[in-house]
Amino acid sequence: MKPSTLAAMVLGPLALLSAAAAPAQAPPPAAPGQAVAVLAGGCFWSVEHELEQIPGVIDVVVGYAGGAKANPTYRNHEGHLEAVRVTYDPARLSYEQLTQGFFRRIDPTDPNGQICDQGPSYRTAVFYASGAERDAALKVKAEVARTLGEPVATEIRPAARFWMGEAYHQDFAEKNPGRYQAYKVGCGRERAIKAVWAGR
Repeated sequence: MKPSTLAAMVLGPLALLSAAAAPAQAPPPAAPGQAVAVLAGGCFWSVEHELEQIPGVIDVVVGYAGGAKANPTYRNHEGHLEAVRVTYDPARLSYEQLTQGFFRRIDPTDPNGQICDQGPSYRTAVFYASGAERDAALKVKAEVARTLGEPVATEIRPAARFWMGEAYHQDFAEKNPGRYQAYKVGCGRERAIKAVWAGR
């Protein structure tokens, strides 16, 4: 699956220099007292940046999940979703609260992607690692459907291996604020998501 045209334009020379780059090293296991969750919400630059703002979130890394292909890359991740791995403090933020925060930062009614990023790899999903997480995610999804008054396209899926994305994608908004702002404005993601959740 090729990256979106807008994202490719924003990456510019970075994409050319890094097209053959190997993925970054795998993220370390969660420390004692920490928990992890894997979420897919369209452009992983945006999801990473937005989820980092939630109190109780410790770290967010970007990558790929949900597909069968081993060692996916930005240029070749067919079957996978762009995803993030969130490390959080469950004493401050429950899995259910994290999932609620995630839904508020996407358009969960879009079955084909997110805003300007359309296609299979930009579809949304919550990956659960236990029955309790599955139940919490399904509960939140049902609440979102009632709140919006529309069907929710976001899938609730069993845990799948998370493959770490390339180093140049990690903390992209922080490391490349100008490029990220160009993408953000050009895509209109923030404006569109505000419209979905307006008054709710």
